[in-house]
Amino acid sequence: MSAGNMIEVRGLRVVAGAAPDPVIEIVKGVDFSVKKGEVLALIGESGSGKTTIALSLLGYARAGCTISGGTVRIGDVDVLSLDQKGRRALRARTVAYVAQSAAAGFNPARTIMDQVIEPALTHRVMTGEAARAKAIELFRALALPAPEAIGARYPHQVSGGQLQRLMAAMALITDPAVVVFDEPTTALDVTTQIEVLAAFKKVVRELGTTAVYVSHDLAVVAQMADRIVVLNGGVVKENGAVAQVLEAPANAYTRQLLDASRHAEPPPHALQPEPTAMPPLLEIRGLSAGYGRIDRSGAPAVRILDDVSLSIRRGKTLGVIGESGSGKTTLARVIAGLVERASGEVLFNGTPLPARLSQRTQEQYRQIQIVFQNADTAMNPSHTIAEILGRPLDFYHCIRGAAATRRTLELLDLVRLPASVARRTPAGLSGGQKQRVNLARALAANPALILCDEVTSALDTVVGAAILDLLAELRCELGVSYMFISHDIATVKAICDDVIVLYSGRRVEAGQREVLKAPPHHPYTGLLVNSVPELKPGWLDARRNVVGAALPPLRPDIPHNGELCSFRARCPVRIDGMCNATAPSLKKLPSGAEILCHHPAVELGRLQARERMI
Repeated sequence: MSAGNMIEVRGLRVVAGAAPDPVIEIVKGVDFSVKKGEVLALIGESGSGKTTIALSLLGYARAGCTISGGTVRIGDVDVLSLDQKGRRALRARTVAYVAQSAAAGFNPARTIMDQVIEPALTHRVMTGEAARAKAIELFRALALPAPEAIGARYPHQVSGGQLQRLMAAMALITDPAVVVFDEPTTALDVTTQIEVLAAFKKVVRELGTTAVYVSHDLAVVAQMADRIVVLNGGVVKENGAVAQVLEAPANAYTRQLLDASRHAEPPPHALQPEPTAMPPLLEIRGLSAGYGRIDRSGAPAVRILDDVSLSIRRGKTLGVIGESGSGKTTLARVIAGLVERASGEVLFNGTPLPARLSQRTQEQYRQIQIVFQNADTAMNPSHTIAEILGRPLDFYHCIRGAAATRRTLELLDLVRLPASVARRTPAGLSGGQKQRVNLARALAANPALILCDEVTSALDTVVGAAILDLLAELRCELGVSYMFISHDIATVKAICDDVIVLYSGRRVEAGQREVLKAPPHHPYTGLLVNSVPELKPGWLDARRNVVGAALPPLRPDIPHNGELCSFRARCPVRIDGMCNATAPSLKKLPSGAEILCHHPAVELGRLQARERMI
């Protein structure tokens, strides 16, 4: 071990499979080192070996894989020479792991505090009382709300961003020498991502922790890491300081990753207007929906969507953006018939669409397909991919036998998957591959409208860009329309023709995609746009200084008629005596967008242009 290094990996090799079955080498002689207190990023597309290499630091290989060669040293410990008891002692004590899916990492039946302090008690590094006190300190350091009380909650009682930070607290409770962060912000919306990244960075700095950060998001890596290792096919393609890799990459594959992260503008045909005589494919008027018991007025106990209107033109893409909890997924489920609307109209091809799925025809099922965000729970784990894709072919088109096999292979090719995938079950696929199978299943119905719920959030940069290209090609060739739900503003700007912005279930802005390019926008839209990480080291620290500035004072709400702006508690340009007293009026901006705001367009533009310059 070289002086100053906390991690040293030499000649690491990992294979999948075992004789007499085929054996495939998936990590091929990887070398790298990490100095004490340094943050190293492992980046690359799905299948590049990022997570496999990161797990090897814990002396762990996933089911079906074996560490076949090389050395892994953490401090003075030769990890791969340890027996199973020694490796269990290493994990969570010397090397801790923060997984991509915090929801899957917590037991829903136990309180958060019990689970956060469990590693400290298991390894006997402190008493229960000391562990609880340490956990509260970590909750405070990670900027969690009510740090003294949040530990008494259960996992389902906190948001996704809070749960991700709580998993980091669980990892840090034992003061490990090394922490592995495995795509911890991939599924978070942009504003939550900033909070989580800032909290991680602050704690790592303060504790002097050595960290390995696995990601496919180069902009996130630019904020978190000191050095970057670029991987492809289990091989190191580049290893260098962040500034060098981002500004002067030496390897062609690194340049490809950088190009893929800069979303291109949509082709000109995507912006051509359709004939005005054609009605929209989908039109929604005054939609309200939610969950729970319906009262006498027809309103649900928990209202998620309130007075939402939109339209999707034929062969076009509508982007729906907003933070977690804004109602995006509920909107898709209402359109799909999975959640019954409380009020409002939904017209498809100019015809009213029944609110209940049971009242819809098979043809209406076929015409509207949904691709869910969570690929893991959207497929039957006991079925092969061929069986999964064969069901819609049989149900909608009565295609069976050899014809179904041919069409299945065509669908896999469409979503850039090899034919061999057809014989596998979902457990044998990566997260990105599972999401592509979900897209192929929707395409099997030959629909007119596909509801895409965060379909690229689990995909790496290169594969995500390929899926976006595929969606654009299918739209051009088949005339299919999309409702594209995403927290990735850059993706929405690249693929969508029209955009609506949801906040707390209300539509606060609607217009063509140009509304996202420059001010003025609704203040909430501005917050989302300005929260997208940039490929520039130091951006996160500068952005946190802007977001952390004090808001204009606002007295308690004054008695009023109508709905006050739901964004007023967070708005950086709120006006006392207006935002807390009267409902905002609908205004039209120079871009053609419609917003709900008290500020005139000129004043909004001036205020937001000044913020962008800070």
